Amino acid sequence: MVRDGRTAAALGVPTKDALRLWLRLLVLTNMIEGRVRRRLRAAFGITLPRFDVMAALYNAPEGLSMGELSHRLMVSNGNVTGIVERLECEGLLRRRQRPEDRRSHLVRLTDAGREAFGSMAQEHENWIASMLSELSEEEVEQLYHLLDKAKRSILNSDGEED
Repeated sequence: MVRDGRTAAALGVPTKDALRLWLRLLVLTNMIEGRVRRRLRAAFGITLPRFDVMAALYNAPEGLSMGELSHRLMVSNGNVTGIVERLECEGLLRRRQRPEDRRSHLVRLTDAGREAFGSMAQEHENWIASMLSELSEEEVEQLYHLLDKAKRSILNSDGEED
């Protein structure tokens, strides 16, 4: 069933093609993620979740609360807490209590963390570019717009927000 009880066929959606596309996207995502995980481990001795935490903090130089960090990464506070503790022990980030709310901590990368992430991010960007190198610039742009359109379609399909 799709939107307001009508079937995919009634909406003119090519069901088998849509399913094949979804499976292709899933396989592609898993392939890229697996390669990135292996390369991060081999090149930097870091996990993808730790890289993701550092990326979120790198893009928020003023820092984030633990709740904001969890929200941005779409994971539970518990998942973030362990990662933050390990990165803090390594001197890559700092956690401070907020003066206005002693129950809340502000987390930000240290200078060492910003420098380490900068190196990792450049390599990560090179890896992704290499993996997609058989696509022309125009094809990358087209695929980007088509995936954006697919995302909007998903968001509009049943009114559920992500």
